[in-house]
Amino acid sequence: MSVYYTSSNSINTQIFAAPGQHTVEVMAEDNGGYISAIPLNVTVTTQSQTTISGIQNMPGWQSCSATFPPGSQRAGQLCAAGNGTAVSTMTEGQTSPAMDGKSAQFSIAGPVGYSNMLYFNPIAGGTSVSTFVYDLYFYIDHPERAQALEFDLNQAYDDTGLGNPQRWTWGSECNLKGYYPNPGRWDIWDDANSIWRETSVQCDPFPANAWNHLIWNVHRSGDQVVYDTLTVNGQVYQINTSYTNQGGWDLEEIDTAFQMDLDSNAEPYNVWLDEVNLTAY
Repeated sequence: MSVYYTSSNSINTQIFAAPGQHTVEVMAEDNGGYISAIPLNVTVTTQSQTTISGIQNMPGWQSCSATFPPGSQRAGQLCAAGNGTAVSTMTEGQTSPAMDGKSAQFSIAGPVGYSNMLYFNPIAGGTSVSTFVYDLYFYIDHPERAQALEFDLNQAYDDTGLGNPQRWTWGSECNLKGYYPNPGRWDIWDDANSIWRETSVQCDPFPANAWNHLIWNVHRSGDQVVYDTLTVNGQVYQINTSYTNQGGWDLEEIDTAFQMDLDSNAEPYNVWLDEVNLTAY
């Protein structure tokens, strides 16, 4: 069973495993195709609720615009879609604006309208957790310029050992200027059909230069991606919707993600994330 993959030359991550004795095999492959493997015997004494905190300042963030960039494992494959490559940066450790003095700033600009930038961080791996609370604060300087803001969580692993992992994606976006009959709604992602599904929850433009609190409660059940509740600035919305997961995935990890979308004018704007936490059990 494969539960975590990285293309870097080192591993420093958390693996969720059920209580008991396990053999963890760490495998590495060089550019020439030579493989080295080291088995490690570990004993997990308890499996309790775990929170990974301050994700906005953790190392390991990756980004991609319309497609994955040259040099990455998935170079040329579809990433954040859109009409072109956006100009975007991420800067960690910002003291202002900040909830706790350590926010991360995300900036995006044109030159192409309807271009997007996705940021994601593979913070963990494992199969023994299936329920998640994705809790974060965000702050936007020009909400009127954003096409959409997307907040995602992914879990993928190979439970067959045959190199064919499955992925559960809990994708959500504040679709401020969407193409649907009712723009300005929260949308959730139907991964098996690769389409956004509109919810009944209104997503009015957020106030400029103010902190907003977002919480997603989700879980997986068999091959189902289940959206339980969405909480925005203290208001709880019952979503209670599920979709089939996606098979045939090619990476094993648990990652959190954030995406910025430009509208047709491609005007620049900034978003700060702070106190980004993921609780798993």
